Amino acid sequence: MTFFPGFFDFLNQKLTLIDIFRLHVYSSFMRLKFKILYVIILFQLVIPGALLALEPSPNITDREVVEKLAKIEAGQQSLNHRISDLRSEMKSGQEALRSEMKSGQEALSKRLDDSNNTMLVLFGSIITLIVALFGYIAWDRRTMMKPVLERVERIEHDVAQSLDLSNTDGSKLSRVINAMRELAKTDEQLATILRSFSLL
Repeated sequence: MTFFPGFFDFLNQKLTLIDIFRLHVYSSFMRLKFKILYVIILFQLVIPGALLALEPSPNITDREVVEKLAKIEAGQQSLNHRISDLRSEMKSGQEALRSEMKSGQEALSKRLDDSNNTMLVLFGSIITLIVALFGYIAWDRRTMMKPVLERVERIEHDVAQSLDLSNTDGSKLSRVINAMRELAKTDEQLATILRSFSLL
């Protein structure tokens, strides 16, 4: 069952070469007909807009043309004068800007020099304070150590004198202990006392 009865019936018929040629010519003609129709529609849409875009020119006399040209020349001269004024103003503005920038750079370099000098002074004073502190520490140590060293030397001298360390037989203390050991050989009570102190 087909939706369009009889539509494909021509396919069932046997076509001759002439029929195929006729179909080809007909389809080419139809394509050409559609192309021509497209071109006509395009012209119908474009040409009225192009015709409406044109203005009719008014009748202008030579005198009016000369007057308008004179006005244009005067406007161009005033425009040239304005441009030259603007150029001179721009040049003077540029010169003023350059001088301001130069003075700003000089002030900045002076400030930097001043800050560098200030930093050098501060750094030098800090180093001076550190050196002075080390000097004070060394002086204080020496003055503090001097009485201690003198006392130690005095004690050493007194001990050397009292113990007689320069004797070849030994100090006085070692000689006294040796004498007590000899005495402990004959005295038992002294021997127990020396043993209790681990001297025998």
